[in-house]
Amino acid sequence: MKIGLVSPYDWSYPGGVRDHVSHLAEQFISMGHEVRILAPASGTKGKVPEKYILKMGSTTPIPINGSIARILLDPSLARRVRRVLQRERFDVIHVHEPLVPGLSQQVLRYSRALTVGTFHAASYSNIYSTSQLAYASTYPLLRPIFRKLAGCIAVSTAARQFISRYFPADYRIIPNGVSLERFRPDVPPLPQFIDGKQNILFVGRFEKRKGAKFLLRAIPHIRQRYPHTRFILVGEGRLRPGFQRYVERQGWQDVIFTGYVSDEDLPRYFASAHVFCAPATGGESLGIVLLEAMASGKPIVASDIQGYATVINQEIDGLLTPPRQSEELAWAICRLLEHESLRQRFIRAGLLKAREYAWPRVAQRIMDYYQELLDERGASSIRPLPRAL
Repeated sequence: MKIGLVSPYDWSYPGGVRDHVSHLAEQFISMGHEVRILAPASGTKGKVPEKYILKMGSTTPIPINGSIARILLDPSLARRVRRVLQRERFDVIHVHEPLVPGLSQQVLRYSRALTVGTFHAASYSNIYSTSQLAYASTYPLLRPIFRKLAGCIAVSTAARQFISRYFPADYRIIPNGVSLERFRPDVPPLPQFIDGKQNILFVGRFEKRKGAKFLLRAIPHIRQRYPHTRFILVGEGRLRPGFQRYVERQGWQDVIFTGYVSDEDLPRYFASAHVFCAPATGGESLGIVLLEAMASGKPIVASDIQGYATVINQEIDGLLTPPRQSEELAWAICRLLEHESLRQRFIRAGLLKAREYAWPRVAQRIMDYYQELLDERGASSIRPLPRAL
């Protein structure tokens, strides 16, 4: 079968949707299917050919809720999309974030293949608006595009509840996956962080909803009890310089901002942590970083928000604290630092849970859903391509 995977966001920049599409493509190819990824790509990376990826043009950065969405807005895009679809003749087209303007909408508009959409977002920090009223006002314009979808996937109950307020449908919940080959307990830690200090790790973009400032505010409370702690903050974002200045004004040592970390190095940062902290304030549909921490064998403290509560069961495989409450966050981290037996219990439970989200299992569920939709349509069964292809 020939499958087209569509991402509306710039392939040249890291992101959750990009990673999801990339892993899904790898799994489908390993099953014997032919896959093409349609995505915009900017800068020098946008000009470099990559196997299986059809780069559809450069993007425009649009500020959204303290973050940046890089999408393709080009009057000539429709012509390019029609030409690609006519040439490739996909059996299934799987569009991620189908209602985002630009590539996703154009593909849905002109596709004649079976079309499936995956909805990742779980808040109003979307491309249309940051307000409920404005998002609702787009419904009449988006309804004809939404109706092009033969099947709808949401990555979590939080994502389903968000999108179904305006676009009710029979959503199949199939979560994001985690690579158990990359994130595993036996990855060697980074030697510079193995010196007897206890490491608390944050991984994420430095934007408001990721909540890094609440972890920073928790540092004095944690160090009252555990002075020999190190805080490692991995990621980039426009708020990072302000956070670094704040740390410098406080005169805190061992608070490290790593900046961007490559995909190859990221597992070693997880391996170096004693506790993983995810203090997001909302807008998380699932929390891939939680799965990565679990697969790496790390105990977790996270905000008690809908998306994170989908992954973490309180007191079973992690601790959930009220969002925006730095003292509660500090207390939970201290509790894990104090109780080795609790950390080990969470680690064992987290490793078991991570297996449920392994990419081969997630990809097979999506493939089964394709087959179900094809059967309803009366199409022939999914079949592996001949070996020569």
